[in-house]
Amino acid sequence: MTTDEFHLRATSFGGVADVYERTRPGYPDDAVRWLTGDRPVRVLDLGAGTGKLTRSLIAASHDVVAVDPSELMLAQLRAALPDVDARAGSAERLPLDDATVDVVTAGQAYHWFDPATALPEIARVLRPGGRLGLVWNLRDDSVGWVDELWSMFGDHEGRRADDPEVIPPFGPVEQRTFRHEQRLDRDGLLGLVASRSYVAILAAPERDELLGRVGTLYDRVAGPDGVVLPYLTHCFRSTRA
Repeated sequence: MTTDEFHLRATSFGGVADVYERTRPGYPDDAVRWLTGDRPVRVLDLGAGTGKLTRSLIAASHDVVAVDPSELMLAQLRAALPDVDARAGSAERLPLDDATVDVVTAGQAYHWFDPATALPEIARVLRPGGRLGLVWNLRDDSVGWVDELWSMFGDHEGRRADDPEVIPPFGPVEQRTFRHEQRLDRDGLLGLVASRSYVAILAAPERDELLGRVGTLYDRVAGPDGVVLPYLTHCFRSTRA
């Protein structure tokens, strides 16, 4: 991916914030517990977007501050979660004081960070012994039609997350994978695809052609209750010294 394409995709989510909120999946509860621990703590949800992971953190009784660079995404989060402390900011420049959170999470977001700048900044806001937790819902193509769906997008829709590299003062990275699923109707599946950054930046004719193929696939495989889309939720965690 070129630098220009990376920037274009990274900034594309504001334009699809509403469909992102309607159609993106949340995260399994056991994955959230593994990332954050069993007791309530103060969590920075970084790259929070519309609050998909934020909801799970709140449900687990954590005290959450949500940070995202897109005001359009944050508007969706604030509408859904009006009591959450939601702030504009980036991983490379966090709007928090030193040593003020116990855990930093990033759902579907770490690959947009500049690790050389973001990791020291994350370490700055974490208390000693605090944890960085990263999570991605990625393709589970063990079902035939699901493999057909994600294969439409080539290398854009990966089968696994690249093992993140962390730097001191973080320790070794632990990894675990959980199963997850999402039930979708036709509009939901089309919206899920449209919310992908690599689809959002396509010219309208190319995007419409792609969504037409997704709709045709849905019409062929859906049952009376729509489709169930499986995921493998890849989680990583590392502790700050």
